[in-house]
Amino acid sequence: MKRIRSFEFEDLIWFPSFIRQYMMDFLRFVLHTGNLYKPVTPILINGLENTKNTDIIDLCSGAGGAIKSVQNNIKKLTGKLVPFTLTDKFPNVISYQQLQQSTNGSINYCSQSVDATDVPSSLKGFRTIFSGFHHFDETTAQQVLQNAVNANEGIAIFDGGSKSIYFILTILIFHPLAFIFFTPFIKPFSWRRLLFTYLLPVVPLCSIWDGIVSVLRLYTPEHLLLLAKQTDSRHYTWQAGTVTNNVGIRITYLVGYPNK
Repeated sequence: MKRIRSFEFEDLIWFPSFIRQYMMDFLRFVLHTGNLYKPVTPILINGLENTKNTDIIDLCSGAGGAIKSVQNNIKKLTGKLVPFTLTDKFPNVISYQQLQQSTNGSINYCSQSVDATDVPSSLKGFRTIFSGFHHFDETTAQQVLQNAVNANEGIAIFDGGSKSIYFILTILIFHPLAFIFFTPFIKPFSWRRLLFTYLLPVVPLCSIWDGIVSVLRLYTPEHLLLLAKQTDSRHYTWQAGTVTNNVGIRITYLVGYPNK
């Protein structure tokens, strides 16, 4: 199935920020509760070791997604608590503050808008993108990689999903049920969240659309490597591939770091 070009509601500037927040909160709840990015832990640890980095700058963080569980996974394998800084073009400060408080500051955040193609030089550390790289067209995606290279920083990209009709059907079946059962447990609690989930189902409908489009926009490992090799990064090592998590979802990854 070819990669398509279409829009996701959460990318639109005019899209209501509170609806975007509710959609991101749902994604964070699912990713964290299911620990869906657990299999990428060794890949991320290897990237940190090769760059000698002790901090991670997460780009396109949304509402924080899988970051808390990713941090816990790294600690379980290495015994080290790796600090994360969350950033996004549309920073979800409320969610970031909750993560900061619940982790005693080991997950920090940037409250200013951060463009992944032009990361401020003050944000130093190994860069990650979870469930976000598919949002970029090829030109922008290459610019994201080149910006990391220009800063001589390592970068790891992880995107979960399978570009198949079966996975799309799973979204169509799972998302409505998940919203029905999970929404009351998503924090922070909001009556408006309930209103736009149950009575006016804007949040689930937009999430289903974005989920399907996300799958159709996924990059393959081969495509990711091609984008990486088109950057001016002859002094970099690039690796790409897939791993599968405990519920059978395939995760595509690209990791790059300066040669030793």
